[in-house]
Amino acid sequence: MTDLRIGVVGIPGKWSTEVLADALEAQTGFRCVVDMADVVLDLETRALMAGQIDLCSLDGIVVKKISQTYSPATLDRLEMLRLAEASGTKVFSSTRSILGLVNRLSCTVTLANAGIPMPATCVSESEDEALGAVLRFGSAVFKPLFSTKARGMTLMDAAEGETALRHKIAAFKAENPVMYLQKKVNLSGRDLGMVFLGGSYLGTYARVAQTNSWNTTILHGGKYEPFEPDAELIELARRAQEPFDLDFTTVDVGLTDSGPVVFEVSAFGGFKGALEGAGIDAAKLYANHVIEKVRG
Repeated sequence: MTDLRIGVVGIPGKWSTEVLADALEAQTGFRCVVDMADVVLDLETRALMAGQIDLCSLDGIVVKKISQTYSPATLDRLEMLRLAEASGTKVFSSTRSILGLVNRLSCTVTLANAGIPMPATCVSESEDEALGAVLRFGSAVFKPLFSTKARGMTLMDAAEGETALRHKIAAFKAENPVMYLQKKVNLSGRDLGMVFLGGSYLGTYARVAQTNSWNTTILHGGKYEPFEPDAELIELARRAQEPFDLDFTTVDVGLTDSGPVVFEVSAFGGFKGALEGAGIDAAKLYANHVIEKVRG
């Protein structure tokens, strides 16, 4: 046991949040799970209150999940945590790192600037340009800029015809004024989660589709399986996560006929996939990493 006080920002009751809080409590004797929806920022007193606890008084805060679903409000919650950082509380990963990932476009541009291979991507506010991209790609996935686990994503195929596509594109644009779409690539029903802690590679798991769904997410019926990547693939994932300077992350990689592509780098990373697919106790390893950093 130590006298360290390290809180977990997450979703109370959710497995990944609670298992991380358990791992930290086992080593420190302190437990604090924070839902950012309940946090009050008072700039006059420079306090960030979660009930009776001022988060600015903690030694560390681990952000496991900033919100149940992503939205522009997610950015506001991260801005609130910047006060704790300024007070000297160590935040994992840093708010600067997470802010660069919550918006899908921000992540994509950083990956593109680093020369990381990705599916062909088009971003536009023009319905005509979006239609042209679908016809050019043959099939495209329209993705909200703020979403997780494929929520809100829409598959559009050139074979549907221009009239039907225009209706679908208009419906998507009504909810997503800036339209982000990527060419649908053939993954043979499987993509990879490659896990990193403090920039070091831990292991890889596969998400395998169990239905006719075009995506492999667990939300849509996929399951986790082991996977052993080669050194070249590990190096690609390492380069993809490097610009973000994250304490813990999962790099989503697809294996296509023309080579591997990176879909995204996760702001938080998945514990369950690491455990069930790769046998990695990510919560315990992450807790050890955080405690070491806070002590240092």
